[in-house]
Amino acid sequence: MPFARAIDAEIHYEDSGGEGPVVLLGHEFLMDRTMFASQQAALTPEFRLVTPDARGHGRTRDEGLPFTYWTCARDALTVLDQLGVERAVLGGTSQGGHIALRAALLAPDRVAALILISAEAHEPTPEEQLNARRFLDKWHEDSSRPALAAFLARRLIGDDDRQHAVWVARWLARDPHATEIGAGALLGRDSILDRLGEITCPTLVIHPTLGGVPRSHARALADRLPDARYLEITGARQTVNMTHAPLINTAIREFLRATSVNRALASPSIRLWSGEIPIRTTDPAPHPTEIPRSAPQSPASAEISRTPTQSPRNPGH
Repeated sequence: MPFARAIDAEIHYEDSGGEGPVVLLGHEFLMDRTMFASQQAALTPEFRLVTPDARGHGRTRDEGLPFTYWTCARDALTVLDQLGVERAVLGGTSQGGHIALRAALLAPDRVAALILISAEAHEPTPEEQLNARRFLDKWHEDSSRPALAAFLARRLIGDDDRQHAVWVARWLARDPHATEIGAGALLGRDSILDRLGEITCPTLVIHPTLGGVPRSHARALADRLPDARYLEITGARQTVNMTHAPLINTAIREFLRATSVNRALASPSIRLWSGEIPIRTTDPAPHPTEIPRSAPQSPASAEISRTPTQSPRNPGH
């Protein structure tokens, strides 16, 4: 099993191999690299897919200490170092998208493009943090955990009973402490709205309307990124790359084949990340898990638009 060694963790990852452009995808909170099985089947060998397990998830080995998504962004870059890859497309679902955004801020010369699914640049609200604390307190109760896991599966995945069974079993087998630590990174993330103008690479923003991110947050993400395309999938849940795999695979493939992305991948990287690039942020103290927010039910449809190049704006809230 391949691992990339960070200072205080061994990051497990899967690599499809091949000669195609590298696409590194990070998974949702509480899930692992296997949530991208459909993308690996559909996009390889044209593209080389790399799917790491984040800290506290899958087969990655860490010390169980608090971390932030800035830490995970450095982990993603460490995986690229391990593979000898100077420049790649980064992305992921929810947590994975949050991490990819921060990697693009840490090492812009190494990120050729971004694929952001169910992601946002906002920080959690106090209400979300309070609800999460209540959820986590119940999660620590053995008698309550199975019902909570079933509830979470419905909110993240929808009505796929087979997928429910797979993920609920994994969640119930997890150490509750690891869940608490991982939730701290999710709930303790800082806002990067005012830095989105620094990310100039081509970006695909995919928003499922029944996921945990408000539409206004997804639109703000796409609008503030200078070179973003926006795809909205009505009636889809948070893990839309699993539940609507053919649609997502087509959108990703077309985005990756686009001239601007190919040009970005072909451009030589000016420098390799060395861990010394300064960031204008502080790693916030971790807090406890976010319960995904729901949106009104509506018929399944998709909307795709190109967000024009814009200058960065101040946050509107």
